[in-house]
Amino acid sequence: MAAALEPLLGAGDVLLLSGDLGAGKTTFVQGLALAMGVGERVTSPTFTLAHTYHGRLRLHHVDLYRLVKPGEVFDLGLPELLDDDAVIAIEWGELALPELPPDFLRIRIRLGDPEDPQDVRLLELDPVGPSWRPRADALSAALAARREDAWP
Repeated sequence: MAAALEPLLGAGDVLLLSGDLGAGKTTFVQGLALAMGVGERVTSPTFTLAHTYHGRLRLHHVDLYRLVKPGEVFDLGLPELLDDDAVIAIEWGELALPELPPDFLRIRIRLGDPEDPQDVRLLELDPVGPSWRPRADALSAALAARREDAWP
């Protein structure tokens, strides 16, 4: 699904990833990085808080899981990362909502049925703001095509 989203991304795009622990937020960013042409291994920035990768566009991968107070977002340097011409994927980004630009793509990842042996994840995409409105149809089409490829 991240690969289907990648062609629609441009410099300055923000992805807000939310979901339960272990739902697949970092795995989603790994797939996105691969689709963007990042050649190095993408790891969770839980303890370092942010990693930067270089591909078709620069990708900042931020994890706010360990932050407690909104002020810590400034200590991390999130405003500077948001001002950069890169795609920024923020895990547990709800804490940063007041600092986010008016345009971002919220991606909620939920665990499917725990009894399902296929270990399915459910993704809900919510385009927020005027820059995502024109891309909403393209986003829906790309994801629908990807679903058809994955599950004939």
